[in-house]
Amino acid sequence: MIGKELGPYRVLDKLGEGGMGEVYRAQDTRLHREVAIKVLPPLMASDPDRIGRFEQEARATAALNHPNIVALYDIGNERGTAYVVSELLTGATLREPGSSPASSCACPTTARMRSWAIAFS
Repeated sequence: MIGKELGPYRVLDKLGEGGMGEVYRAQDTRLHREVAIKVLPPLMASDPDRIGRFEQEARATAALNHPNIVALYDIGNERGTAYVVSELLTGATLREPGSSPASSCACPTTARMRSWAIAFS
């Protein structure tokens, strides 16, 4: 995936992976900024239920606007690769002591979105 283009996004390097996808750092060639791209793995991309959940996650994220929730920029499908583009956050990962997003937030939904946002930074 590194070096490939998904729409106007050039994939630069892999940041991590989770249950619903892999996350990459990429360059938005239109707006000249770095972004995060979450990609549905190829084995899941042929499953309509997985694609539906992937898109539902993107819609849920896009419907929220809060400083502790990652901003969603785009969603797309390039040659069978489903992807979601969001702001790229930097800082401590969830693997580092004291970096739990839930530690400063009582709302489980917000904590989950913060987790997704920083898990692969």
